[in-house]
Amino acid sequence: MLDISVAYSRFRFIGQEFLTWLWYLIATGEYTDILDKDANISVSIGDRMVLENRHSEDIEFITIKGNRADLKEGVVALTKGALVAELSLEILVDDQPWKFTLKGESLGMTNLKTPATGRPETADDIEGAVLEKVHLYETAFHITEQFYHTFIKQRIGDDWDNQIKKKIKTWIKTHQ
Repeated sequence: MLDISVAYSRFRFIGQEFLTWLWYLIATGEYTDILDKDANISVSIGDRMVLENRHSEDIEFITIKGNRADLKEGVVALTKGALVAELSLEILVDDQPWKFTLKGESLGMTNLKTPATGRPETADDIEGAVLEKVHLYETAFHITEQFYHTFIKQRIGDDWDNQIKKKIKTWIKTHQ
């Protein structure tokens, strides 16, 4: 059995590959094939992305911040072997906004902002308000799980090296 620190070091790239794959899906619009067909969901890159390049002697981090930031620097980093280490996402479900950041290292979700909810007017309304907030959190988790489940199926499948990686590399080359 692997020591936890050895396993962590050996497989930490999976989360970064997931976020890089997710960026590709969002940029090409292919993410719509994964999500619930009956839901009105759109996904876009948020205001922050961190890329990490471990293929050189030194570890290099590239941070891209700001609304409407130009992601070309990120694409250039991908050509040099970097992977996405953190990705800020904005999701609209029926015009209701969710914003959060996914971290590749731990697949943790941070800075989760859900649609606004009404303030409870009485003490009896508190339970309903808590349940509504939990439902909003679950929506973000569910969408992320749908993406990750699809990624893992593709990543361990036969098409990963032959088709999917080639499509991502072609996308990178056409967006330099």
